[in-house]
Amino acid sequence: MPRRTKIVATLGPATDDPRLLDAMIAAGVDVVRLNLSHDGHVRHRERAERVRERAAAAGRDVAVLLDLQGPKIRVGRFRDGAVDLTVGDAFIIDAECPIDGGDRARVGTTYPDLVTDLAAGDTLLLDDGAIELTVESVRGAAVHCRVLIGGPLSDNKGINRKGGGLSAPALTDKDRADIRFAAEIGADYLAVSFVRNGDDVRLARELFTEAGGAGGIVAKIERAEALSGIDDIIAAADAIMIARGDLGVEIGDAELPGVQKDLISRARESNSVVITATQMMQSMIANAHPTRAEVFDVANAVLDGTDAVMLSAETSIGRYPVKVVDAMHRICEEAEKQRSARRSTHRIDTVFGRVDEAIAMATMYTANHLGVKAIAALTETGSTVKWMSRISSGIPIYAPTRHIATRRKVKLFRGVYPVSFDVSNADIHEVNRDVIEVLLDHGIVRDGDLVIITKGDRSGVEGQTNIMKIMRVGEHRRLADD
Repeated sequence: MPRRTKIVATLGPATDDPRLLDAMIAAGVDVVRLNLSHDGHVRHRERAERVRERAAAAGRDVAVLLDLQGPKIRVGRFRDGAVDLTVGDAFIIDAECPIDGGDRARVGTTYPDLVTDLAAGDTLLLDDGAIELTVESVRGAAVHCRVLIGGPLSDNKGINRKGGGLSAPALTDKDRADIRFAAEIGADYLAVSFVRNGDDVRLARELFTEAGGAGGIVAKIERAEALSGIDDIIAAADAIMIARGDLGVEIGDAELPGVQKDLISRARESNSVVITATQMMQSMIANAHPTRAEVFDVANAVLDGTDAVMLSAETSIGRYPVKVVDAMHRICEEAEKQRSARRSTHRIDTVFGRVDEAIAMATMYTANHLGVKAIAALTETGSTVKWMSRISSGIPIYAPTRHIATRRKVKLFRGVYPVSFDVSNADIHEVNRDVIEVLLDHGIVRDGDLVIITKGDRSGVEGQTNIMKIMRVGEHRRLADD
């Protein structure tokens, strides 16, 4: 049975060798991430084109996710290199300090409005929480602090306020230009960094659509304030990404596991998609094997129902990009064998508002209680298979579609596998037979297996799924479609 949890891998210098990229695709990468915080448009365009070319050569579909940089609230640079801050030291973050003029007493910042967001008593976390400062006063453009946790501080390290609340908008001028670039290269997904609320997501979608983009919007949950409006964010986005780095800094490490579980549950209950990200296999940047803690981390996300797990530096700059994909693949497969990963009471008491949604839910209920080998859901946009994939099940869901964009889109959905199939020219009475023949050709089913097929009686029309048919492989050749 194929792995159901999807793997997102970040491309970078370590993956630019086409042979390594081929090996990563063969190891099971479903979605590649292009991180716009690093490199320029030319390099990212090359990577997007190369991965699509190599995936096509391998007979596979791989989606492309472009990740916007978002507002980078950072300290400036130091004149003489990194400084060492000692507990009890006074230290100033000064918007009027030259951006490259920092020293042991003060440093500039990329975010001039920092002073307007802070007051005495606030706690600032620098370098992902490695340095902790308490704000003693705010005077003019300067934030006067006292060091609570010291250590080395080097150029361009991030600034977070404990508990969140920094007001920088989610979309910068750079992000707006990058959104146009994402539309140009036909990105399958656009990830919006440091989302504060649903309006940030809706604005990003509006800009993406205006630029000609047709991909899904992923809201990255990495600000504390995003949690208070999470339901609106989930409703506005196509998927959420639990970006555990900045989120953990803002809310505290101890709270992060519970928040992660809640976000996965909320997304699935809302028929949305969820990616779990950041440091999942961090040790494999330099080591050929994961730690036991990393194995448990990935497995627990799978057991909680995440659609995808994501690799960042592990593949973009790591020494073992292929081995880390292979390790994540094996961990996901083993976790999916657990009974808890195959059971669901999702929406069992819900009244459905659409016929195609009702068909999707009826299909999963029937499949889970009948011993069905596979589900084939003919789809134009992927909506039907997304609804189906919200139900935990060990039964694979295949998405026969003529649209390459839809095939790539569903690569992010847990337990869904795209199949190239053009229904537009098929006789409506022969579709069932043809679909099963495709499944046979791919080695998915064999004679005697039960298969559920869903489709619309108006083939090739979006939102028209209104038929669920149960068929036995072998009998399909002689049974006419009712």
